[in-house]
Parts: sequence; C-alpha cells; structure tokens
Amino acid sequence: MASSAEGLVPITRAFLARYYDTCPLPPLSEDVSRLTAELRELSDRLARESPLTSGEELLVHEVDHQPAHKIDENLWKNRENIEEILLLLEESHRPRLLQEKAIPEHVDIAATLGELEVKLRSTLKTLEAFQQTNADNVFNTVMTYMPQDFRGSLIRQQRERSERNRQAEVDALVNSGGRIHDRYALLWQQQMERRRQLAQLGSASGVYKTLVKYLVGVPQVLLDFIRQINDDQGPMEEQRQRYGPSLYSLTKMVLNIRLFLLLTWGRFEEKKIQMDQISLMQHAVDLYTHEFEKFIKFISKVYANSPFFIRAEDAGATESRKSYDDYKETIIPPGKTHEITLTVESINSYIAWDFSLIQGTLSHDIGFHVEYVNPSGDVTLILPYRRYVSDQGNFCTILAGSYKLKWDNSYSTFSKKSLRYKVDAVPPVVDTPQPIDEP
Repeated sequence: MASSAEGLVPITRAFLARYYDTCPLPPLSEDVSRLTAELRELSDRLARESPLTSGEELLVHEVDHQPAHKIDENLWKNRENIEEILLLLEESHRPRLLQEKAIPEHVDIAATLGELEVKLRSTLKTLEAFQQTNADNVFNTVMTYMPQDFRGSLIRQQRERSERNRQAEVDALVNSGGRIHDRYALLWQQQMERRRQLAQLGSASGVYKTLVKYLVGVPQVLLDFIRQINDDQGPMEEQRQRYGPSLYSLTKMVLNIRLFLLLTWGRFEEKKIQMDQISLMQHAVDLYTHEFEKFIKFISKVYANSPFFIRAEDAGATESRKSYDDYKETIIPPGKTHEITLTVESINSYIAWDFSLIQGTLSHDIGFHVEYVNPSGDVTLILPYRRYVSDQGNFCTILAGSYKLKWDNSYSTFSKKSLRYKVDAVPPVVDTPQPIDEP
C-alpha cells in the first residue's frame, strides 16, 4: 500500500533552510586553498617553460573557470578528474624514466605514486557508491507515494529499461575508444535525461502521460515535488548555497592536482621533478581524498534525513488539492446496464478502472464484469461478474482488440444507481528519444 500523502505539500526552500540550520558543514582545512594555490604556481611555472599542447590548454582553461553551480554536476566533475588522475598514475602512462626505475629516486617516486593511486581509487569507490545510493533513495521515495499497483510496476520497468539502455550507450562509447572526458560528458547528459524524465512524471507528460494523467491514485503532492525539486531557484538552491562553496573548492583542488601531474609528465624528460614537488603532490592528494570523503559522508547523512514532504500547515500552504475532474458520472436506471468499450491496439497494455457508487440514504451495490470481444464477435469473460460498492483494478492484456466493462443494475426493480467512474486503456510504456535540455 502506498504511503499517505494526505495533508502534505512538497518541501519548500524556507523549510529546507531551517533543516540545514541543524546540519552545519564542518569547514574545510585551510590547507585546501594553500595547496591548491601552490600547485597552480608550479603548473604556471611549467607552462611558461614549455609550450602547452592542445589538451593541456583545454585543462588550463577549465582550471581558470569557476566550477559548475549544481552539486551533482560538481560530483560528476570530481569523479571524472579522479579517473583522469588515475589514468596518469598507471605505470604505462608514466614517463619512460619512471617506468624504467633506473635510479633509487625513481623507485621511491614510483612507490609514492602507487600509494596515491590506492587512495584515489578508494575515494572513487566511495563517490560511486554515494551517487548510486542517492539515486536509488530518491527513486524509492518517489515510489513510496505511488499507487502500489501496475503503475508502480510500469515505472520501475521503465527505469530499469532506461538504465540498461544508458549503460549500453556507455559501453558502446568505451568499446569504440572513447576518452574519459567523452564518457563523463555522456554520463552527465544521461543525468539530465533522468531529471527530465522525473519532470515528465511530475507533469504527466512524455512516456508517463497516459500512465499518470488518466488514472487515479497518484498524489498531486508527489507530482508537484518531482516537477519543482530541481528548479534553479527551487528547494535545491538552498543546498547549493549552503554546501556548494566547500565542494567547489575541492573541485578546484582536484583539477589543479590533475593539471600539475599532466604538465609534469609532459616535461619529465627535460625537467627533472624535485622530491619536494612529489611531496607537495602527495600532501595535496592525501588532503583532497580526506576532505572529499569527509564531505561525502556528511552530505550522505544530510540527504538521508532530508524531508521531501511536510505538513501543509508547516509550510503555510492551503489544503492539498484533490480533484475528481477526470471522473465521469452516470445514473443507471433499475433493470438497466451501462457499458464502456475500450480498444487495445497492442498486447501488454493495461485495462484499468476505478469506480464507486454515490450513495444516498440507502446503501447499494452494483454488478460489474469485463469481457473481451474478438474481431469475429466471440466473447471471452475476463473478470467474472460480482457485485461491488466500489472497486479499483487492472489487468495486463495478452490480446489486442475490444474490451467491454459492464456495470449491471438489471437485478434492481426500483433503485437507480449513481456511478462515478474512470476507465482507460494504458499502452505499454516505451522510451521515446527526446532532445536533452541544457543544464
């Protein structure tokens, strides 16, 4: 059974601000800015001594610009740069002299690089686990408030199918020789697509149009929440204002670590690296991995305990909306029936209904059953006849064709029945390629 959303409204920025007041972010070490600046100074010195390659120029350009404003985009950017650094640290990508380890100093440097590689891989795993857990938690929270019937199953199937397709895209890019940067550009594009699909669910559009629009039971508060949660000035902007600056500093730091390493490797043959420079990079990686994992641990707790919905009175909101606009009403006279025919064009569609009698002073029921009619006119009983006061149900079709939903008041001699109902044939949910909005 779905959790009740009655009396709830989506989290507001003001309410979220009060929650964040109870979750102050511990300040970063002052050494973050100091080591970032020292690395940049060394990189600038290397850049002045030898012309930059096109790849180095692109990285310098990125280092010179402010990090992205969105929290999740910064997390992806950190993940990308950690992988780029790990690639540079692989023995096959180190300068030839370091690979040969011809002198004791190079042996020591190689050992230090191995230690840095271990730490960065650990941080990368922590970040990957956090991102996956956070995505699952958001989706599962949304599903908690969805009707626990075929609609929830279809949305889960839609998500699983979409994720398989996205992974196939990534695998194809990797197998074709795509670079780390290309892969993360695709991963971020896919993240934007997930956000677009949530917005579609919230506005009952795209692949979710028939799934949400025509059927009852999807709380309006849920649709409002997933439509507005990532608005530029929505609730998440409060999170960006509170916790963004520290993350932006860490993004700048990892970019400068990567830049220094890239420039050093490109000039290793002509300019011997000093041990104090290796020590500086080691200190920077140690501090970065420590501070970044501390940030991930902190933000994980904030996310895990963050409210999605609040009571309307807490937000100063009006009564939650509840609409019967999509219902129809009819009166079935005594001795008569009322039927609706739905046409299904493809298998794996869903026939769904929700109805109730509008009761007067006396309690009444009504007969109801569902039939399938093939093109030859032959009738097959799908849902056996039974008398109800109200009912909500559905089934997945295995045949295309016509389905008749019949309400039967033929057994009544004197009592008419006032019926409120909603029915629909929901086609299979299929991914439809659509352009991705800019972040």
